[in-house]
Amino acid sequence: MSEKKRILVVDDEPDFAAIVQGNLEKEGFEVEIAYNGVEGLEKVRSNPPDAVVLDVMMPEMDGYKVCRELKADEKYADIPVVLLTAVASHVTSTRYSHQDGMSTEADDYIAKPASAEEITASIKRLLE
Repeated sequence: MSEKKRILVVDDEPDFAAIVQGNLEKEGFEVEIAYNGVEGLEKVRSNPPDAVVLDVMMPEMDGYKVCRELKADEKYADIPVVLLTAVASHVTSTRYSHQDGMSTEADDYIAKPASAEEITASIKRLLE
Protein backbone atom coordinates (compact mmCIF):
# COMPACT_ATOMS: atom_id res chain seq x y z
CA MET A 1 0.00 0.00 0.00
CA SER A 2 1.46 3.34 -1.00
CA GLU A 3 -0.71 5.36 1.36
CA LYS A 4 -1.96 3.77 4.57
CA LYS A 5 -5.68 3.13 4.57
CA ARG A 6 -7.45 4.35 7.71
CA ILE A 7 -9.81 2.04 9.54
CA LEU A 8 -12.17 3.11 12.32
CA VAL A 9 -12.92 0.35 14.84
CA VAL A 10 -16.07 1.07 16.89
CA ASP A 11 -16.49 -1.37 19.78
CA ASP A 12 -17.34 -0.86 23.44
CA GLU A 13 -15.01 -3.69 24.52
CA PRO A 14 -11.53 -2.06 24.81
CA ASP A 15 -9.67 -5.40 24.86
CA PHE A 16 -11.36 -6.63 21.69
CA ALA A 17 -10.87 -3.26 19.96
CA ALA A 18 -7.16 -3.35 20.86
CA ILE A 19 -6.75 -6.87 19.42
CA VAL A 20 -8.43 -5.85 16.16
CA GLN A 21 -6.36 -2.65 16.08
CA GLY A 22 -3.10 -4.55 16.54
CA ASN A 23 -3.96 -7.02 13.80
CA LEU A 24 -4.96 -4.32 11.33
CA GLU A 25 -1.83 -2.29 12.10
CA LYS A 26 0.32 -5.39 11.46
CA GLU A 27 -1.24 -5.48 7.99
CA GLY A 28 -0.24 -1.85 7.35
CA PHE A 29 -3.47 -0.05 8.20
CA GLU A 30 -3.76 3.09 10.30
CA VAL A 31 -6.39 2.47 12.99
CA GLU A 32 -8.51 4.75 15.13
CA ILE A 33 -10.84 3.49 17.87
CA ALA A 34 -14.19 4.73 19.13
CA TYR A 35 -15.90 3.10 22.11
CA ASN A 36 -19.56 3.81 21.27
CA GLY A 37 -21.74 4.65 18.31
CA VAL A 38 -22.01 8.36 19.01
CA GLU A 39 -18.22 8.72 19.21
CA GLY A 40 -17.88 6.59 16.07
CA LEU A 41 -20.21 8.82 14.06
CA GLU A 42 -18.39 11.94 15.28
CA LYS A 43 -15.04 10.48 14.17
CA VAL A 44 -16.40 9.53 10.74
CA ARG A 45 -17.81 13.02 10.25
CA SER A 46 -14.66 14.83 11.39
CA ASN A 47 -12.20 12.66 9.44
CA PRO A 48 -13.83 9.98 7.24
CA PRO A 49 -11.96 6.66 7.33
CA ASP A 50 -11.49 4.26 4.41
CA ALA A 51 -13.56 1.58 6.23
CA VAL A 52 -15.42 1.04 9.51
CA VAL A 53 -15.51 -2.05 11.74
CA LEU A 54 -18.68 -1.63 13.77
CA ASP A 55 -19.95 -3.61 16.75
CA VAL A 56 -23.73 -3.94 16.96
CA MET A 57 -24.45 -3.96 20.70
CA MET A 58 -23.08 -0.74 22.17
CA PRO A 59 -24.23 1.91 24.63
CA GLU A 60 -25.65 5.27 23.51
CA MET A 61 -26.17 4.27 19.85
CA ASP A 62 -26.06 0.74 18.48
CA GLY A 63 -24.19 -0.30 15.37
CA TYR A 64 -27.35 -0.76 13.31
CA LYS A 65 -28.28 2.90 13.82
CA VAL A 66 -24.73 4.07 13.09
CA CYS A 67 -24.61 2.02 9.89
CA ARG A 68 -28.00 3.30 8.73
CA GLU A 69 -26.95 6.91 9.35
CA LEU A 70 -23.70 6.45 7.42
CA LYS A 71 -25.35 4.69 4.48
CA ALA A 72 -28.13 7.32 4.32
CA ASP A 73 -25.63 10.19 3.99
CA GLU A 74 -24.17 10.49 0.50
CA LYS A 75 -20.88 11.83 1.95
CA TYR A 76 -20.29 8.54 3.81
CA ALA A 77 -22.43 5.97 1.98
CA ASP A 78 -19.47 4.56 0.03
CA ILE A 79 -17.38 3.84 3.14
CA PRO A 80 -17.32 0.04 3.59
CA VAL A 81 -18.86 -1.06 6.90
CA VAL A 82 -18.23 -4.43 8.55
CA LEU A 83 -20.84 -5.17 11.24
CA LEU A 84 -19.78 -7.42 14.13
CA THR A 85 -22.44 -9.06 16.24
CA ALA A 86 -22.97 -11.79 18.77
CA VAL A 87 -26.60 -12.03 17.61
CA ALA A 88 -27.33 -15.45 16.17
CA SER A 89 -29.19 -15.66 12.87
CA HIS A 90 -32.08 -17.52 14.52
CA VAL A 91 -32.65 -14.87 17.19
CA THR A 92 -35.65 -12.71 16.37
CA SER A 93 -36.95 -11.74 19.80
CA THR A 94 -34.30 -9.17 20.75
CA ARG A 95 -33.96 -5.65 19.48
CA TYR A 96 -30.71 -6.84 17.85
CA SER A 97 -32.03 -9.35 15.36
CA HIS A 98 -30.04 -10.81 12.48
CA GLN A 99 -32.75 -9.55 10.13
CA ASP A 100 -32.22 -5.99 11.36
CA GLY A 101 -28.53 -6.33 10.67
CA MET A 102 -29.09 -7.57 7.15
CA SER A 103 -31.30 -4.53 6.44
CA THR A 104 -28.61 -1.96 7.30
CA GLU A 105 -26.74 -2.09 3.98
CA ALA A 106 -23.54 -3.10 5.77
CA ASP A 107 -20.90 -4.34 3.34
CA ASP A 108 -20.08 -7.40 5.45
CA TYR A 109 -21.63 -9.03 8.49
CA ILE A 110 -19.44 -11.13 10.81
CA ALA A 111 -20.71 -13.09 13.80
CA LYS A 112 -18.84 -12.82 17.08
CA PRO A 113 -16.75 -14.37 18.36
CA ALA A 114 -14.88 -13.17 15.29
CA SER A 115 -11.14 -13.51 15.03
CA ALA A 116 -9.04 -10.44 14.32
CA GLU A 117 -7.77 -12.30 11.25
CA GLU A 118 -11.32 -12.76 9.91
CA ILE A 119 -12.03 -9.05 10.36
CA THR A 120 -8.73 -8.09 8.70
CA ALA A 121 -9.48 -10.37 5.72
CA SER A 122 -12.90 -8.76 5.31
CA ILE A 123 -11.43 -5.23 5.38
CA LYS A 124 -8.73 -6.15 2.86
CA ARG A 125 -11.33 -7.69 0.54
CA LEU A 126 -13.63 -4.64 0.77
CA LEU A 127 -10.80 -2.20 0.06
CA GLU A 128 -9.45 -4.00 -3.02
